[in-house]
Amino acid sequence: MQKILNYINGELLEPTAKHYLENIDPSTGNVYSHCADSDAEDVELAYQAAAAAFPKWSETPATERSKIMLKLAGLIEANLDALALAESVDQGKPLWLAKNGEIPRAQANIHFFATAIEHYASEAHPMGNHALNYTLRTPIGVVGCISPWNLPLYLFTWKIAPAIASGNCVVAKPSEVTPMTAFLFSKLCIEAGLPKGVLNIVHGLGPKVGSALVAHPKITAISFTGGTKTGAEIARVAAPMFKKLSLELGGKNPNIIFADCDFDKAVKESVRASFTNQGEICLCGSRLYIERSIYDKFKEAYITQVKKLKVGDPLLDDTKVGAIASKMHFEKVLSYIEIAKEEGGTILTGGASVKVAGRCENGYFIEPTVIEGLDHLCRTNQEEIFGPVVTLQPFDTEAEVLEMANSTTYGLACTVWTENLTKAHRVAGAIKSGIVWINCWLLRDLRTPFGGMKQSGVGREGGWEALRFFTEAKNVCVKL
Repeated sequence: MQKILNYINGELLEPTAKHYLENIDPSTGNVYSHCADSDAEDVELAYQAAAAAFPKWSETPATERSKIMLKLAGLIEANLDALALAESVDQGKPLWLAKNGEIPRAQANIHFFATAIEHYASEAHPMGNHALNYTLRTPIGVVGCISPWNLPLYLFTWKIAPAIASGNCVVAKPSEVTPMTAFLFSKLCIEAGLPKGVLNIVHGLGPKVGSALVAHPKITAISFTGGTKTGAEIARVAAPMFKKLSLELGGKNPNIIFADCDFDKAVKESVRASFTNQGEICLCGSRLYIERSIYDKFKEAYITQVKKLKVGDPLLDDTKVGAIASKMHFEKVLSYIEIAKEEGGTILTGGASVKVAGRCENGYFIEPTVIEGLDHLCRTNQEEIFGPVVTLQPFDTEAEVLEMANSTTYGLACTVWTENLTKAHRVAGAIKSGIVWINCWLLRDLRTPFGGMKQSGVGREGGWEALRFFTEAKNVCVKL
């Protein structure tokens, strides 16, 4: 059975303790590979490799760094089918989604930052004929990147691409739940000629690898995407060392549908926003607030489309909802459905696990679940479930829906459906979310900053903000 190895100093290495974790295909429940169960000793080896590579890599011209990264982006494109299959098997998402969404987006991440560094401009502020101030931005050293299991390669490259593009060296930890694409990516890095030590990938558990990475005294910055509880622990450990932190955390995103929306489009996109990737996207809209005058009509149309979503083998083209990523998460999502029932919710459709015939009979599948009749302050509407579970609730006024939408501790994303331009801008301004989509969902421009408010995180990723995060600003004042 294949072993997923660490990538340290340009080589694929076994963990120092020679221990491995079982890697399970969630669509079958079967072990299909073994992942390195690394520890602090492996993190230290990775750090030493990165520290040794940093002086040369940080001084490598941007054009040379760009060439290597563009070659890497090309290799991702050339190996799209293999990477998509690995991600589908690893995480449980439909193969067509990995092939048409996640892997191309990972390639786009590398390509974007490879080209962005050739066009990065510094600020200059002349003081008449007296002096000239300008800003130098320099790489900050060895940085740590920790990525989640739900979009394994996309979010992994989202972090490491701006870090290495701006001249840093990286010690990265992919999720132990979905390690395969990062392992395949390490092989592509070798093929692309990425210099030894520039990127190091250490596989393993959060309490062993992630904690050692965060606590390492010489790792200067941490970029983390994951749960809010873990993010709070990272901040607690890293803050006394004054590490730079970028934390993209949980979400409980509202989807607000006004009566003057484009009805058919709002229904179709709301279904997609609810259940893409089994609802395992931090940006999914899990709380639907619908203006009362169209509530019943919208509910009927929405439920009709949800019931058409096929739950099944991720490798089949007609599957719309694949497997939940792990048994532990599968049980967590089901437990929240029971909580919703206890809180007085009515299950309109779904609400149970699914037995898929054939090779997936032991997989972790849950029906797309829609619930109504819950108060907006109940646990189901306040806590992140991160699965194919959404709630519906009517509202009467704009003020009421804003109060409900802003009632959670999260503030990651929101979607608003209205054809009234003034209302759209007004509501977008009042929503406490890092990103607001008007009449669309998941439409992303890599040039724009990305991140949340409140307990959805601190810092911004994407575009120039990511390059700024991975650099230090130094002001130079020249007397003329």
